[in-house]
Amino acid sequence: MPAVSESADPARGGSAEPEAIKAIPLRRPGRWIAAAVVVILLGLFVYGAATNSAFSWDVYGRYLFDRRISAAAWKTIELTVLSMALAVVLGVLLAVMRLSPNPVLRTSAWVYLWVFRGTPVYVQLVLWGLFPSIYKTLDLGIPFVHQFVHIELQGIEAAFLFAIIGLGLNEAAYMAEIVRAGVSSVSEGQTEASTALGMSWSQTMRRTVLPQAMRVIIPPTGNELISMLKTTSLVIAVPYSLELFGRQRDIAAVNFQPIPLLLVAATWYLAITSILMIGQFYLERYYSRGLSRTLTARQLQALADAQGKPVVIMPPPDTLPDTPGGERR
Repeated sequence: MPAVSESADPARGGSAEPEAIKAIPLRRPGRWIAAAVVVILLGLFVYGAATNSAFSWDVYGRYLFDRRISAAAWKTIELTVLSMALAVVLGVLLAVMRLSPNPVLRTSAWVYLWVFRGTPVYVQLVLWGLFPSIYKTLDLGIPFVHQFVHIELQGIEAAFLFAIIGLGLNEAAYMAEIVRAGVSSVSEGQTEASTALGMSWSQTMRRTVLPQAMRVIIPPTGNELISMLKTTSLVIAVPYSLELFGRQRDIAAVNFQPIPLLLVAATWYLAITSILMIGQFYLERYYSRGLSRTLTARQLQALADAQGKPVVIMPPPDTLPDTPGGERR
C-alpha cells in the first residue's frame, strides 16, 4: 500500500494524505517483437507484389479509373441500394408476421424464411434468370373474370429488375430475423410503461421500442449491406454483366489480363465498402447514445441530492492496493 508521510499521522493532527505513487510503466517486449514481425512480412509482401510481372501494374493503373469501370461501380451501388431497400421493407413485414399471434401469418413467414435461407442465393438468381422461360406470360386481373394486364415475359429485357428482385427476396429472409431479434430485445416492461402513459401501439413502437431496438438492428444491418455489395457479383447468373465484376470480366476476356482487372474490381469494392463502414460507425454511435451504464459525476451528484446522502466514489477493485494479508482494502 502507498506510504504515508509523518506529517500525515492522524495522531499528530496531519491531513492523512498519502504520498504520490511513483508509477512505472509495464514493459511489453512481446508487442514490439510482434509489430516488427508484421512490418517485415508486410514489406516482403509489398516488395514481392511490386516486382511480380504477373500483376501488370501498368494495366491496373490504366483501367482503375476507366469510364466503363466507374459506370459499372455505379451500377453496383444501384443494385446494392435498391435490393437492400426491398429487403428491409419485406424483412420488417416478415418480422411482424413472425411475431404475430396469428398462426397463419406466423407459419407463412416461417416457410418463406425456410425456403430462402435454405437455398443458395446463386441458385435463386439462376432461377430468376430463367423466369421468362418458366412463365412465358404474366396476366394480372381477377381470376376467371377479368384480365387487366397481359405481359409477354419472353420478349422483355429485364435482367436488372430480376437481379434486384432475386437479391432483395433472399436478403429479406435474413433482415426479418435481424428485425425480430431487435424488437424482442426490448423488455416488455418498456411496452407496458408506454401503454400506462396512454401511448397507442404505433406511438409505443415509434417512440419506445424501435429507438431501443435500433441499437441491436443497426450493426447486423450494416454487415448485411456490405455483404449485399459483394453479393452483387453473383448477378451474372441472371445474367446481368453491367455491374463491377461482370464488366471487368468482359474487359479481361478481350485483353487477356484477368489478374490486373480483378485487382481493379477489388479496389473499387474495397473503396465502396470503406465508405459504408464509416457510415455504419456514425449511425451506430448515434443510436448508442445513453447506452453506457457508467454514471457521470453530475449524475452521481444528482443522485446524492435526491437521496439526501453523500455519495462516496470508490475506485474499481482492481486498482486498490493489496494489504499484507493478501486482501484488498
